[in-house]
Amino acid sequence: MSLQPLTSQWWGPPKRFDVQEKERRVSWLELFYDLVYVIAIARITHHLAHHVTLGSFLEYAALFVLIFWGWLNGSLYHDIHGNEGLRTRLMTLWQMMILAALAIMLDRPATTNYTGITIVLMIMQFYLTYLWWSVGFYDHSHRRYNRPYTVLYLMALVLMGVSLFLLEQALMWIVPLAILCNYLPPFISSQILRRSSLDLDMSSSMFERLGLFTIIVFGELVLGVVNGISAIQELDASAWINFALAISIVFTLWWIFFTLVSRREPKKGFVKASLLELLYVPALIALGLLAVSFTSLFDGHEDFASMRFVFQIAIAVFLISISLMNGLLEFPDNLLKIKRPMQRSLLVVAALFLVTAPLQLHVESMYYLIGVVVLLLLEILYLNSRYYRAIRVSDGEKRG
Repeated sequence: MSLQPLTSQWWGPPKRFDVQEKERRVSWLELFYDLVYVIAIARITHHLAHHVTLGSFLEYAALFVLIFWGWLNGSLYHDIHGNEGLRTRLMTLWQMMILAALAIMLDRPATTNYTGITIVLMIMQFYLTYLWWSVGFYDHSHRRYNRPYTVLYLMALVLMGVSLFLLEQALMWIVPLAILCNYLPPFISSQILRRSSLDLDMSSSMFERLGLFTIIVFGELVLGVVNGISAIQELDASAWINFALAISIVFTLWWIFFTLVSRREPKKGFVKASLLELLYVPALIALGLLAVSFTSLFDGHEDFASMRFVFQIAIAVFLISISLMNGLLEFPDNLLKIKRPMQRSLLVVAALFLVTAPLQLHVESMYYLIGVVVLLLLEILYLNSRYYRAIRVSDGEKRG
C-alpha cells in the first residue's frame, strides 16, 4: 500500500478551489474560531466607548478593518480550501492564538501598546500570507491565482514594519495603504480567473458565516445598552423604559438586516462576492458605533448631544449599507418589482437620520428613543407590506 494517500488523508493538504461542496454546513471548528473575534471586537469597542474622539474613531475603524480582514481571510480559506485534516485544524488554532494575543495587546496601556499591536498584526499578516502562498505550493495550477494575495500581502507586511520607525503623523498614509494592499487582491485575481474562463461564487456557508459575524457585533449593541443602563445611579421607571426602548431599537435593526439580507442568496461572480463582503465593513463599523452610543445615550449623561449625533449617523450608514447590499443579492422574479422601492425606502429613512443629526434637539432621551423606534417600525411595516403584497399578487397570477 502506498504511504502517500494515507499521509495526505491524515495531514489534509488544502482542498482545490475548483472542487466546491454543495450545501456545505458551517463546522463547529469555524464557530469556535469566531469566538476569538468576539473578544477582539469587544476590546476595541470598549476602548472607543471610553475615548470618544475623532482620533479614537479612526483608530477603531482601522483596527476593525484589519480584524475583519483577518477573520474574512481565515473564513474564506477554510471555506475554499479547508478539510477535516490535521493541517486545517492546526492552521485555525494558530490563527486563534494570534488573535488572542492581539486581544491581550489591545487591553494594554495606550503608552505601550502601539508597538505590541503592530507586531502582532504583522505576525497575523505574515501568517495569512503563508496560508495563501501554501495553496500554490500544494497545487501548482493555483499559483497564478493566489500570486496577487502573496505579493500584496507582503507589501502590507513591509508597510506595517516601516510604520514602527515613523512618526505618528505618517500613520495616516501608511495604514490606509496597508489596508488597500490587503483588500485589493480579490479584484486582481478575478481578472486572472476570468481570462482562464473560471469564476468563484460565494458559497451559502460563507454567506452564513458573514451573518454569524454580524450577530457577534449585534451582541456588542446589547452589551452597550446594558452598560449604559448600568451606569445610571437610580434605576427608576424611566430607566427601565429607556432600557426597553434601546433593546427595541437593536431588535428593529436586526429585523431589517436579516429580513432583507439573510433571506436572499448572493449574486454569482467573484467580484460581486468581494463587493458584498466589503459592504459588511461600513455596516459592522456602524453597529460598533451604535454600541458605543448606547453607553451614553440616556438622561443625565454629559455626552448625550454628541452621542445622539454619532447614533444617527451610524444608523444612516447601516441602512445605506443594507440598501447597497440588496443590489448584490438575488431576488426571485415575483419580488423584482419591489427591490428598488425597498432600496429607496431605506435610503429615505437614512437621509432623515442624516439631515436631523446636526439639529440641537432639547428632548429627554425617552422621547428621543421613542421617535427612533417609531421611525424604524414604520420602515419595517412598509417593507413587510410591500413584500407580502408582492407575494399575494404572485400567488393570484399563478391561480389565474
